[in-house]
Amino acid sequence: MNERKNKPIFVIQKHAARRLHYDLRLEMDGVLKSWAVPKEPPKTAGVKRLAVQVEDHPIEYANFEGIIPEGHYGAGKVEIWDKGNYILKERTENKIIFELEGERLKGTYCLIRFRGDKNWLFFKKKET
Repeated sequence: MNERKNKPIFVIQKHAARRLHYDLRLEMDGVLKSWAVPKEPPKTAGVKRLAVQVEDHPIEYANFEGIIPEGHYGAGKVEIWDKGNYILKERTENKIIFELEGERLKGTYCLIRFRGDKNWLFFKKKET
């Protein structure tokens, strides 16, 4: 459990709501900072994805899989697509750089804010 304290968690949940999307969640500031990614997260460098920042979620939500019932916000099937720990490399108001240690996603990723408050670019950095 000591390793958990040193390395925050991340989770990507595949969410079949009104439109299929992926919820990227990074443990920060005692919550899961969250972004909705309309297409499958990039596994290789050079692929860029839109990531729309959404409301923070409680840390406990990282393990959620199941069905959100019709009539509720986010109704649809939620399954864990990837999860693990990450290492925060840099964080400013408009940029977050982090190294993912997941099952599917490994390597250094970036979130760069653009076009207003909620829209970010999500991509994997080229390894040097």
